[in-house]
Amino acid sequence: MASKMPEPGLYRTTKPYPGNEEALPAGVLVYVGMRPNEDIPFVVRPGANRRNRWFWGEPTSPLRSLTWGDTLVALPPQGFYILSEDIKLDGGGVWVKGAIVQLGYNGEGKGILFVAEDHEESADNALYFSDRGMIVSDDLMKRLKWAAILPVTKAG
Repeated sequence: MASKMPEPGLYRTTKPYPGNEEALPAGVLVYVGMRPNEDIPFVVRPGANRRNRWFWGEPTSPLRSLTWGDTLVALPPQGFYILSEDIKLDGGGVWVKGAIVQLGYNGEGKGILFVAEDHEESADNALYFSDRGMIVSDDLMKRLKWAAILPVTKAG
């Protein structure tokens, strides 16, 4: 089977990028993207993390190695999901099936879940997500169900 460039999205590296081993080592979170009007995809490490989400910046590296692209592990998109099963917590407690969670990642590309909280004392009619979550397996991430939550930007 012929190699092809990975689709745009999040990945975990399993091997260092040849010729750029320091910037793109094994075992890190990367984003593969494509700029409009360019033929070669790029790969970049996370830049800033806000509200449990990574945002990407510079420097980007052209992704020219098909064989290295084949070593990347595809990851689900960051965002909001619904638990497809109960998750028992260390020390007791349960996040129940159907709970809304936010999926984020650490710098090593391991999934982190943040459960939605309803702060009853707050006047806001909003759900809140802690900045501390629980690392989860790739297998559990694959069983999450996407939650279609409308993103709203403030006009200004």
